Amino acid sequence: MNVGENKVVSITYLLRENDANGELIQEVNEERPFVYLFGQGGLLPAFKSNLEGLEDGDIFDFKLSKEDAYGAPSDENIIDLPKKIFEVDGKVDESLLKVGETVPMEDQEGMPLVGIIAELGDEVVKMDFNHPLAGMDLHFCGKVLEVREPSPEELEHGHAHGPEGH
Repeated sequence: MNVGENKVVSITYLLRENDANGELIQEVNEERPFVYLFGQGGLLPAFKSNLEGLEDGDIFDFKLSKEDAYGAPSDENIIDLPKKIFEVDGKVDESLLKVGETVPMEDQEGMPLVGIIAELGDEVVKMDFNHPLAGMDLHFCGKVLEVREPSPEELEHGHAHGPEGH
């Protein structure tokens, strides 16, 4: 069976910066493979096109330019936020606010996003909402472990489920 629309795909991979000899960013192994419902969003289009048509056992090795990955970092994604929004029970816990820390947040529509604290001021926190891999060329090498038909529940939910279900 081939990787394609509405197939559940399990893969392993090494993700490196720039090329096969670049710094290791992420390793996904057979103990905890990346399992997803192909064609239901969430994948970079260039990543998706490099896997489409592969079969169980196929090896892949490809590079994505920063333009095909997460693009260049943008100054528009660096925002000063009032420090008071980090208050809990009327108080800011300064020990939790550290430059370089990742903070889960929501946008104005309630969609989740992640920001990195870039700078701390007395009244503002400068947050960087660029994707952590923005500005990087990425190299993926890995293996397709399995391609299977989704269950009706997986199709209905729009994502793959694990061996024990949802």
